[in-house]
Amino acid sequence: MPLPQQRPASANAAPGAPLQLAPNQSAARANGPRAPQGPVAAPSQTNLDSADPATADKISAYWNSVQTLTGTFVQVDPDGTRKTGDFYMQKPGRVRFEYDAPVPIELIANGQSVAVRDRKLNTQDITPLSQTPLRFLLSERTDLARDPHVKGVYQDDLYISVVMEETIPMIGTYRLLILFDAKNYSLKQWIVTDPQGYDTSVALYKLDYTRRPDPKLFVINFERMLQ
Repeated sequence: MPLPQQRPASANAAPGAPLQLAPNQSAARANGPRAPQGPVAAPSQTNLDSADPATADKISAYWNSVQTLTGTFVQVDPDGTRKTGDFYMQKPGRVRFEYDAPVPIELIANGQSVAVRDRKLNTQDITPLSQTPLRFLLSERTDLARDPHVKGVYQDDLYISVVMEETIPMIGTYRLLILFDAKNYSLKQWIVTDPQGYDTSVALYKLDYTRRPDPKLFVINFERMLQ
Protein backbone atom coordinates (compact mmCIF):
# COMPACT_ATOMS: atom_id res chain seq x y z
CA MET A 1 0.00 0.00 0.00
CA PRO A 2 2.55 2.70 -0.87
CA LEU A 3 0.79 6.03 -0.72
CA PRO A 4 1.23 8.87 -3.21
CA GLN A 5 2.60 12.08 -1.79
CA GLN A 6 1.45 15.43 -3.08
CA ARG A 7 4.03 17.65 -4.73
CA PRO A 8 6.02 19.94 -2.44
CA ALA A 9 4.04 23.06 -1.68
CA SER A 10 3.77 25.94 0.72
CA ALA A 11 2.86 25.59 4.36
CA ASN A 12 -0.72 26.42 3.42
CA ALA A 13 -1.14 23.39 1.18
CA ALA A 14 -4.25 21.31 1.81
CA PRO A 15 -3.70 18.27 4.05
CA GLY A 16 -4.46 14.65 3.48
CA ALA A 17 -7.19 12.74 1.71
CA PRO A 18 -9.16 9.75 3.03
CA LEU A 19 -7.12 6.68 3.85
CA GLN A 20 -3.94 8.73 4.07
CA LEU A 21 -3.44 9.15 0.37
CA ALA A 22 -1.70 12.43 1.15
CA PRO A 23 -1.25 12.73 4.92
CA ASN A 24 -0.20 15.93 6.64
CA GLN A 25 2.73 14.24 8.32
CA SER A 26 4.77 17.38 8.90
CA ALA A 27 2.24 18.62 11.42
CA ALA A 28 2.01 15.19 12.98
CA ARG A 29 5.74 14.95 13.50
CA ALA A 30 5.83 18.40 15.02
CA ASN A 31 3.24 17.47 17.62
CA GLY A 32 4.04 13.78 18.02
CA PRO A 33 1.69 10.84 17.37
CA ARG A 34 -1.86 11.38 18.52
CA ALA A 35 -4.73 8.98 19.02
CA PRO A 36 -7.58 9.20 16.51
CA GLN A 37 -10.11 11.85 17.50
CA GLY A 38 -12.90 10.92 15.13
CA PRO A 39 -16.54 11.06 16.12
CA VAL A 40 -16.61 7.29 16.52
CA ALA A 41 -14.05 6.23 19.10
CA ALA A 42 -11.70 3.45 18.09
CA PRO A 43 -12.23 0.55 20.50
CA SER A 44 -9.26 -0.50 22.56
CA GLN A 45 -7.91 -3.89 21.61
CA THR A 46 -7.67 -4.79 25.29
CA ASN A 47 -11.43 -4.41 25.67
CA LEU A 48 -12.33 -6.56 22.69
CA ASP A 49 -13.03 -10.25 22.47
CA SER A 50 -12.08 -12.23 19.40
CA ALA A 51 -15.23 -12.62 17.36
CA ASP A 52 -16.75 -15.97 16.51
CA PRO A 53 -15.50 -17.14 13.09
CA ALA A 54 -19.06 -16.89 11.84
CA THR A 55 -18.95 -13.14 12.48
CA ALA A 56 -16.21 -12.68 9.90
CA ASP A 57 -18.32 -14.58 7.38
CA LYS A 58 -21.37 -12.42 8.17
CA ILE A 59 -19.39 -9.21 7.72
CA SER A 60 -17.97 -10.53 4.44
CA ALA A 61 -21.42 -11.48 3.17
CA TYR A 62 -22.85 -8.12 4.17
CA TRP A 63 -20.07 -6.08 2.58
CA ASN A 64 -20.24 -8.18 -0.58
CA SER A 65 -23.94 -7.32 -0.82
CA VAL A 66 -23.17 -3.59 -0.80
CA GLN A 67 -22.63 -2.29 -4.31
CA THR A 68 -23.29 1.44 -3.92
CA LEU A 69 -22.97 3.78 -0.96
CA THR A 70 -23.17 7.54 -0.57
CA GLY A 71 -23.08 9.83 2.44
CA THR A 72 -21.03 12.36 4.35
CA PHE A 73 -17.73 11.92 6.16
CA VAL A 74 -15.67 13.47 8.93
CA GLN A 75 -11.92 13.03 8.64
CA VAL A 76 -9.47 13.58 11.49
CA ASP A 77 -5.81 13.98 10.53
CA PRO A 78 -2.81 13.01 12.68
CA ASP A 79 -2.58 16.56 14.05
CA GLY A 80 -6.24 16.55 15.10
CA THR A 81 -7.49 18.68 12.20
CA ARG A 82 -11.09 17.84 11.27
CA LYS A 83 -12.43 18.03 7.73
CA THR A 84 -15.86 17.18 6.32
CA GLY A 85 -17.31 16.36 2.93
CA ASP A 86 -19.41 14.04 0.77
CA PHE A 87 -18.48 10.67 -0.68
CA TYR A 88 -19.83 8.44 -3.44
CA MET A 89 -18.91 4.76 -3.82
CA GLN A 90 -19.68 2.13 -6.41
CA LYS A 91 -18.02 -1.25 -6.36
CA PRO A 92 -15.81 -2.52 -7.70
CA GLY A 93 -13.09 0.05 -7.40
CA ARG A 94 -14.84 3.40 -7.70
CA VAL A 95 -15.14 6.13 -5.10
CA ARG A 96 -15.08 9.91 -4.89
CA PHE A 97 -14.42 12.09 -1.83
CA GLU A 98 -15.31 15.77 -2.11
CA TYR A 99 -14.14 18.01 0.74
CA ASP A 100 -16.12 20.97 2.00
CA ALA A 101 -14.57 24.42 1.62
CA PRO A 102 -11.98 25.66 2.28
CA VAL A 103 -10.21 22.32 1.66
CA PRO A 104 -9.47 22.19 -2.11
CA ILE A 105 -9.00 18.40 -2.31
CA GLU A 106 -10.83 15.78 -4.39
CA LEU A 107 -10.02 12.09 -4.39
CA ILE A 108 -11.26 9.92 -7.26
CA ALA A 109 -10.83 6.20 -7.87
CA ASN A 110 -11.95 4.95 -11.29
CA GLY A 111 -11.47 1.22 -10.75
CA GLN A 112 -7.78 1.13 -11.66
CA SER A 113 -6.19 4.38 -10.53
CA VAL A 114 -6.60 6.88 -7.71
CA ALA A 115 -6.25 10.61 -8.36
CA VAL A 116 -5.71 13.18 -5.62
CA ARG A 117 -6.52 16.63 -7.00
CA ASP A 118 -5.61 19.90 -5.37
CA ARG A 119 -7.60 22.67 -7.02
CA LYS A 120 -5.67 25.39 -5.20
CA LEU A 121 -2.25 24.18 -6.33
CA ASN A 122 -3.58 22.87 -9.67
CA THR A 123 -1.91 19.50 -9.13
CA GLN A 124 -3.05 15.93 -9.63
CA ASP A 125 -1.22 12.89 -8.28
CA ILE A 126 -2.00 9.40 -9.61
CA THR A 127 -1.32 6.02 -8.06
CA PRO A 128 -2.59 2.49 -8.86
CA LEU A 129 -5.64 1.57 -6.80
CA SER A 130 -3.95 -1.73 -5.97
CA GLN A 131 -1.28 0.17 -4.04
CA THR A 132 -3.66 2.01 -1.69
CA PRO A 133 -5.75 0.92 1.31
CA LEU A 134 -8.86 1.82 -0.69
CA ARG A 135 -8.65 -1.50 -2.49
CA PHE A 136 -9.73 -3.37 0.64
CA LEU A 137 -13.00 -1.42 0.85
CA LEU A 138 -13.66 -1.29 -2.89
CA SER A 139 -12.91 -4.89 -3.88
CA GLU A 140 -15.67 -6.80 -5.63
CA ARG A 141 -15.45 -9.74 -3.23
CA THR A 142 -14.37 -9.82 0.41
CA ASP A 143 -13.49 -12.93 2.39
CA LEU A 144 -12.16 -11.90 5.78
CA ALA A 145 -11.67 -15.47 6.95
CA ARG A 146 -9.22 -16.20 4.13
CA ASP A 147 -7.61 -12.83 3.45
CA PRO A 148 -3.96 -13.09 4.58
CA HIS A 149 -3.94 -9.37 5.41
CA VAL A 150 -6.60 -9.80 8.10
CA LYS A 151 -4.90 -9.97 11.48
CA GLY A 152 -8.00 -10.15 13.64
CA VAL A 153 -11.75 -9.69 13.91
CA TYR A 154 -13.00 -8.40 17.27
CA GLN A 155 -16.38 -7.56 18.72
CA ASP A 156 -17.85 -5.59 21.60
CA ASP A 157 -21.36 -4.27 22.26
CA LEU A 158 -21.06 -1.48 19.70
CA TYR A 159 -18.66 -2.51 16.94
CA ILE A 160 -17.17 -5.35 15.00
CA SER A 161 -13.59 -4.34 14.28
CA VAL A 162 -11.48 -5.77 11.47
CA VAL A 163 -7.71 -5.29 11.70
CA MET A 164 -5.73 -5.55 8.48
CA GLU A 165 -2.00 -5.09 7.84
CA GLU A 166 0.19 -4.94 4.78
CA THR A 167 3.95 -4.54 4.57
CA ILE A 168 5.47 -2.85 1.54
CA PRO A 169 9.20 -3.41 0.91
CA MET A 170 11.32 -0.32 1.62
CA ILE A 171 8.24 1.55 2.90
CA GLY A 172 6.95 -0.26 5.96
CA THR A 173 3.76 -1.64 7.44
CA TYR A 174 0.37 -0.01 7.21
CA ARG A 175 -2.50 -0.98 9.49
CA LEU A 176 -6.17 -0.54 8.63
CA LEU A 177 -8.84 -0.76 11.33
CA ILE A 178 -12.40 -0.98 9.95
CA LEU A 179 -15.38 -0.58 12.27
CA PHE A 180 -18.80 -2.05 11.47
CA ASP A 181 -21.97 -1.66 13.52
CA ALA A 182 -22.36 -4.73 15.74
CA LYS A 183 -26.12 -4.91 15.14
CA ASN A 184 -26.69 -4.18 11.46
CA TYR A 185 -23.10 -4.48 10.13
CA SER A 186 -23.16 -1.04 8.49
CA LEU A 187 -19.77 0.55 7.88
CA LYS A 188 -19.07 3.19 10.54
CA GLN A 189 -15.43 4.22 10.40
CA TRP A 190 -11.91 3.30 9.38
CA ILE A 191 -8.53 4.29 10.76
CA VAL A 192 -5.26 4.02 8.85
CA THR A 193 -1.96 3.89 10.74
CA ASP A 194 1.07 4.65 8.59
CA PRO A 195 4.55 3.15 9.08
CA GLN A 196 5.51 6.09 11.32
CA GLY A 197 2.58 5.37 13.65
CA TYR A 198 0.37 8.31 12.66
CA ASP A 199 -3.39 7.79 12.43
CA THR A 200 -5.96 9.22 10.05
CA SER A 201 -9.60 8.39 10.80
CA VAL A 202 -12.69 8.70 8.60
CA ALA A 203 -16.20 8.34 10.06
CA LEU A 204 -19.28 8.00 7.84
CA TYR A 205 -22.76 9.49 8.26
CA LYS A 206 -26.10 9.81 6.42
CA LEU A 207 -25.47 6.57 4.57
CA ASP A 208 -27.64 5.79 1.54
CA TYR A 209 -27.34 2.32 0.02
CA THR A 210 -29.96 2.87 -2.68
CA ARG A 211 -28.70 5.98 -4.45
CA ARG A 212 -26.77 5.15 -7.60
CA PRO A 213 -23.96 7.66 -8.18
CA ASP A 214 -23.50 9.33 -11.55
CA PRO A 215 -20.72 7.41 -13.40
CA LYS A 216 -19.16 10.77 -14.34
CA LEU A 217 -18.18 11.23 -10.70
CA PHE A 218 -15.52 8.54 -11.12
CA VAL A 219 -13.87 9.88 -14.28
CA ILE A 220 -10.22 10.90 -13.92
CA ASN A 221 -9.00 13.55 -16.33
CA PHE A 222 -5.49 12.30 -17.03
CA GLU A 223 -4.84 15.22 -19.39
CA ARG A 224 -4.55 17.46 -16.34
CA MET A 225 -1.19 15.80 -15.66
CA LEU A 226 0.13 17.15 -18.96
CA GLN A 227 -0.92 20.74 -18.39
